[in-house]
Amino acid sequence: MADPAVDDVLVVASLLFVAAAATAAVLNRDPARQAVVLSLLGLGLAVLFTVLQAPDVGLSQLGVGSALTPLMILLTVRKVRRQRERHGGKRHE
Repeated sequence: MADPAVDDVLVVASLLFVAAAATAAVLNRDPARQAVVLSLLGLGLAVLFTVLQAPDVGLSQLGVGSALTPLMILLTVRKVRRQRERHGGKRHE
């Protein structure tokens, strides 16, 4: 049986990591860097869910929050930057 003190330490450490990663994602201004930080946030949430005994939610978070969402953001940023380069940096308003 696991020691309750160890469980509490894991929960607190996971919560602190999630709070730090979320703050870093909000404060970062570059979308590509935000996507990388968002991936770390998703990983932290997956660990937190697993520590809180919700491994199915943790696995879903690992796939969607750590991999798919940041990948979609990075692909979108790449496409937008290529279009801006192609059109000479002009904005279409």
